[in-house]
Amino acid sequence: MADRVYFQPLNVKSVTAILKQERPDIVLLSFGGQTALNLGLELEARKVFARLGIKVLGTPVSSIRITEDRALFKEAMAAIGTKTARSTVAYSTKEALAAAKDIGYPVMLRSGFSLGGLGSGRVDNDKQLREKVEQAFAAVPQVLIEEFLVGWKEVEYEVVRDKAGNTVTVCNMENLDPMGIHTGESIVVAPSQTLTNDEYHHLREVAIRSINHLGIIGECNIQYALDPKNGDYRVIEVNARLSRSSALASKATGYPLAFVATKLMLGKHLHELTNSVTGSTPAFYEPALDYLALKIPRWDLAKLKSIDHTIGSEMKSVGEVMALGRSFPEVLQKAIRMLNIGAQGLSAHPYRFNNPLDEIHPATDRRLFAVYEAFKSGRSIDEVHAISRIDRWFLRHISDICQLENQLQEERLTAKLLRTAKGFGFSDKTIGTLTGVSEEVIRSRRQKAGIRPVIKQIDTLAGEFAASTNYLYSTYHGAVSDVKPLGKKAVTVIGSGPYCIGSSVEFDWCAVNTGKTLQANGWQTIMVNSNPETVSTDFDRSDRLYFEELSLERMRDILDFEKPHGTVVSVGGQIANNLALPLAKNDYHILGTDPTQIDRAEDRKKFSAMLTRLHIDQPAWQEVTSLVKAKTFANHVGYPVIIRPSYVLSGGAMNVATNEAELAFFVSEAANISPDHPVVISKFMTNAKEIEIDGVAKGGKLEIYAISEHIENAGVHSGDATVVFPAQRLYLETVRQARTMTKQIISNLKITGPFNIQFIAKDNDLKVIECNVRASRSFPFVSKVTGNNFISIATEAMLGIDHPTYFKTLDYDYVAVKSPQFSYNRLKGADPVAGVEMASTGEVACFGDNIAEAYFRSWLATEQQVKKPALFLSVPDEQKHKFVEETASLINAGWKIFTTAGTHAYLQDHGVKTQLVHKISERKEPGVASTIAKQCVGLAISVPSTTADNKDAYTIRRLAIDSHIPLLTDAETGRLLMRCLSDKALLAALPKAWQDYVDIKAPAKVGKRS
Repeated sequence: MADRVYFQPLNVKSVTAILKQERPDIVLLSFGGQTALNLGLELEARKVFARLGIKVLGTPVSSIRITEDRALFKEAMAAIGTKTARSTVAYSTKEALAAAKDIGYPVMLRSGFSLGGLGSGRVDNDKQLREKVEQAFAAVPQVLIEEFLVGWKEVEYEVVRDKAGNTVTVCNMENLDPMGIHTGESIVVAPSQTLTNDEYHHLREVAIRSINHLGIIGECNIQYALDPKNGDYRVIEVNARLSRSSALASKATGYPLAFVATKLMLGKHLHELTNSVTGSTPAFYEPALDYLALKIPRWDLAKLKSIDHTIGSEMKSVGEVMALGRSFPEVLQKAIRMLNIGAQGLSAHPYRFNNPLDEIHPATDRRLFAVYEAFKSGRSIDEVHAISRIDRWFLRHISDICQLENQLQEERLTAKLLRTAKGFGFSDKTIGTLTGVSEEVIRSRRQKAGIRPVIKQIDTLAGEFAASTNYLYSTYHGAVSDVKPLGKKAVTVIGSGPYCIGSSVEFDWCAVNTGKTLQANGWQTIMVNSNPETVSTDFDRSDRLYFEELSLERMRDILDFEKPHGTVVSVGGQIANNLALPLAKNDYHILGTDPTQIDRAEDRKKFSAMLTRLHIDQPAWQEVTSLVKAKTFANHVGYPVIIRPSYVLSGGAMNVATNEAELAFFVSEAANISPDHPVVISKFMTNAKEIEIDGVAKGGKLEIYAISEHIENAGVHSGDATVVFPAQRLYLETVRQARTMTKQIISNLKITGPFNIQFIAKDNDLKVIECNVRASRSFPFVSKVTGNNFISIATEAMLGIDHPTYFKTLDYDYVAVKSPQFSYNRLKGADPVAGVEMASTGEVACFGDNIAEAYFRSWLATEQQVKKPALFLSVPDEQKHKFVEETASLINAGWKIFTTAGTHAYLQDHGVKTQLVHKISERKEPGVASTIAKQCVGLAISVPSTTADNKDAYTIRRLAIDSHIPLLTDAETGRLLMRCLSDKALLAALPKAWQDYVDIKAPAKVGKRS
């Protein structure tokens, strides 16, 4: 995609060095989200662009600064008579308190220069405000104290403008949730459904006037609060960049915002660009929709211990889905299934409510289902509206779904009722449950009655102009399909669904590269996915794009219609992999590994039994069929033990039990997560190393592999671990054992395609933990480090193409480290300690000449920075001996080290003098709480004990996160970072491009798109 790529931290020091080395003519700031925008503003303020003669294309930096600085933005809007909320900008806690007193509680607190509403929220009193403001000022220079617009609607417009002032509003969107809940946390519909014609055009006119006044060139997003009583409005903010809303708007309309914005920044005018979908009309035409697009956020709060489940103006969601259809009930229920949270729709969800009203206000991540349950319990639309402030139009549709559920339970299922239910978005499975028959019976009945979804095109112009588009969705509101099947010349690729903990852009990379390889080998591609944030859902990445749910029912509908040669399930993560066996049982051809073999790897009992037969060592295990049996096993092998359910992603419900009480709770939780598959309990090994092999096989023979190792000891999920490739601390015998075991496993499973095997090593004794017969999160990582595209090789293996080439994957002159990215500063209350169930929401990777350089850069790349050379260090007794040398080195490098009594005494006994701070429970000063809260340290390392529960430790960890102080909770990564920080040569190392490490050929030049 680029001639030069840098895997480097996005901070001023690193990017300035890169700009000095590369000397580019121009730079674009609008495509990297808030991180890129803030970085661009800082580089401009430091005169970096001016010194190097670099021009910023698109929106002038001065205009960007106005949109980001709350005070300047308010002045700019006032100058043209655009209304903003009554507010005051504050630069200190004292100013914030005075502003709140003037405006009157409740107030809305907003942080300047922040992403996803970080640090924002409703504040009801001085105590709350003081606490929130002090936390905010640890990360940003200013806050806005704003009137709280209770119950107002939130509306957004995506706007495109060229340098001549030609302006188009590409998409308007309406939040189902009222003001107070971040748009990223809200259900969003496009186009708006409850605005009057006057309201719609008035806000459109304000958007165009405001964007022209600001001088935006390219794309931006403007957000409003709208009073539902009288149509009064307030402009909340303008994002002078592409955002999550921009991605949603692009996919909702088919209008490629990023592409058009780039052309406009390069000097093109709107009338000079062609609509990429129609191929005939100009991009100056505003899209018209004859369908409805609906977005629902995806949360994963249940994976995080002690988490606060309320949602508000600060984003907690980690992903989102978008559904397309022709009625609100249809898209709402489709989107719910797309979330992959165990819900078949509004009427079939996995949650229980003691009182649903308690989760409607204040809102939680289960609010939508609480609204539905309120209607089921007899609450009226007016009652729910009064509590939720959700517009009655939306509530009426939700109530109608509830009434239709009752009808399905009480009446005979006629063809008419069945057709109505499908138009309301009910799945075959749900209809079957409500009527007392199986999903298969409902499918058969509706097909005999001719009730099938039709396939419709997204053409951006509501059928007003002829269009030959490959962007498709299914609906039960239609008579004929807009397209004909591709047939046997095509291969279907199942995508990865919404980003969530365990599935992110890594699987999208796999899906996109699978499609590219298929096309390069002469196959047409059919992509199916539901995530508006992904590249795989760009309509120009495949021959056909179905923006659809990844359910068995919908995949069968698509495959029945398209009749492709086969389907790829092994590149979309666990969601796609879970469809392999059900699709195969219904006679759909799966490319690659036989689904019965996939089942042998996914089913914990079958896989463990296979390893036993092959005499491959593994931790002692037993299938759990009762709690009594689990207790007997645990008592026999000794605690701790690990509970492993089958067919789950990111270690869902996987837990380590250290006693009988924990065992009882965790076994119950695992059974709920995977009720159709067995739960296996294994001996948990402590102080062991974890190793992974990512590879490709063909016909059970190994084609290529990569061995990586975790820096953390076993017990941290591989998705939360810091991964090093090539492995740096493995014995040759360990490598040989791992390769031998791998060959045995892939031969027995007859794997064709991608796979990942995880091992645990202790004292050169190697044991197998699990095998995933699919691409893993680390496939893009090892592909980029080795220069060999593992997915391309896997796709060709699935097509039967041989690879006689020998791939070098063991010995390199460089090292790469993949580090996890956590969002604990948004997830209030969550304990920031990594365990066997995954908690990270993303990852980064950086290269270096050695492990220290690669690790340090990757750590910085997770948006961490050390503001001062002062460290708070707290480690348990069993780890203290490991930190003596590193602590001494940091002190010699000029650092101040703060420790509590135990660590302080141990280090002093070993000749290392630190500064004593008192534990929270001692209630003395200087105390650790005040030391952290007052920003006396620039880094905190707090390693939890594996043998004792320390409540102070949790409070310290949480305090560090809330104070925006970098925190490490693992002994191995903590020691490594301390070594990095004391290495002056490492701190001064200059960045190198990816191509300087890996022998990569320059990419082919891409032709013009319009």
